[in-house]
Amino acid sequence: MNIVVCVKKVPEIDQVSVHDGKIISGNGMTNPFDMYAIEEGIRLKEKIGGEVRVISFGPEDSESALREALSLGADSAYRIWDDNANGSDIYASAKVLSEAIKKMGDVNMVLFGKQAVDNDASSIAGLVSGLLAWPQILFVKKIRELKDAKIVAERSTDDGYDVVEGDLPIVLSVVKEINEPRLPSLKGKMRAKKAPIELWSLSDLGVEQSIVGPESPSKLLEVMEPPPRPAGEIIQGDSPDEIAEMLISKLRQEKII
Repeated sequence: MNIVVCVKKVPEIDQVSVHDGKIISGNGMTNPFDMYAIEEGIRLKEKIGGEVRVISFGPEDSESALREALSLGADSAYRIWDDNANGSDIYASAKVLSEAIKKMGDVNMVLFGKQAVDNDASSIAGLVSGLLAWPQILFVKKIRELKDAKIVAERSTDDGYDVVEGDLPIVLSVVKEINEPRLPSLKGKMRAKKAPIELWSLSDLGVEQSIVGPESPSKLLEVMEPPPRPAGEIIQGDSPDEIAEMLISKLRQEKII
């Protein structure tokens, strides 16, 4: 079973700010939902054999996310980047990742976290699936069965889950209920520190510059901080009953109830 896990380095939410129309993101971290995808890939490898490869489309500092995956048990890592790739939108990123997966060859499964916390789009796994022309199961909470080139999985829904069957090769996105990510061992950290990370350019993948970076199909027109929240109101009274009555009166006044 040859598994590819796509990972992304994202800003740490409490470090994000906007200055002069530019997003300042701080040091960043591995996308938290990708950690569940990494863990599931490693568990599948431990159960049925094969290898786990991790890939990331991003600048040099994205290597920290790849090395974290290597420290946990991934076998090899690939980074894709080009001088003109900064600002690539979701479609461009999906195109680059799908071409990298094709270049690897002999891939049975691609795993994503359900979303990246920087844009919360939850769409790149589906786009990669479409570009590869492979089946997809999104928001997977449990893999029930995996054999004979078929997978049976539980797909999380708003009111429970669906049981879905698909043929390999396949693209999955996973939710955090699927497992509990492990911590890296000291041996794993030492291995990851020295492990080579293969760098591919867009030309290595046959991706045209005309669809990435500033030439991506969608454009970011403006970045701004949201307005500050208005100050709240604390209702005070001599007793809980009086406070409750004042609250109900206020809600009625504002036509909330």
